[in-house]
Amino acid sequence: MSYVFRCWTRMGPFVPRHFHSSLVNLDVREKLNAAVKTAMKDRDLVTSTTLRSVLSEVYNLDKATGFKAPSSAVTGVLRKAVSRRTESATEFMKCSRPDLAAAESREAEIIAALLPPLLLETEVDCVLKEVIGECATEDANPRKVLGHVLKAFYSKVDKSNVNADVVKRRAEALLTAKRP
Repeated sequence: MSYVFRCWTRMGPFVPRHFHSSLVNLDVREKLNAAVKTAMKDRDLVTSTTLRSVLSEVYNLDKATGFKAPSSAVTGVLRKAVSRRTESATEFMKCSRPDLAAAESREAEIIAALLPPLLLETEVDCVLKEVIGECATEDANPRKVLGHVLKAFYSKVDKSNVNADVVKRRAEALLTAKRP
């Protein structure tokens, strides 16, 4: 459903602007901002604090690059925040602090809810097979071949949409299967 609002702009009065009520087509930054606003309206202190801390990391990225970071970079920031909190939770469990581990796990779940899904292993395999078919794999050094395959793979697929460990593991497995 689309609404047209008329507002005053620099170009003159009453230029129509379209606002969509659907949250499906929002990019990650817009989802994050909307989630912060919702948490603040609901007076959910844990969610709002967690999301505001992630939003500050996104703003720091914007300042470091000098322009508004793309959605893939914002997704990378969110994935790092989730992994950092997950690692903290495991460390707290090792130190016999389940209360702090539970808080970190809750924060990781809140942030993970905003992340787009990763590519499935079968989808990664399909792209890797295509890339391996295109690349020259006759080189004697397997590490060099792996580097060429990964470079070609990431030129086709955004890094924020895949798990790098899975990609590397699957690429190595497919390359060893291809070698006689």
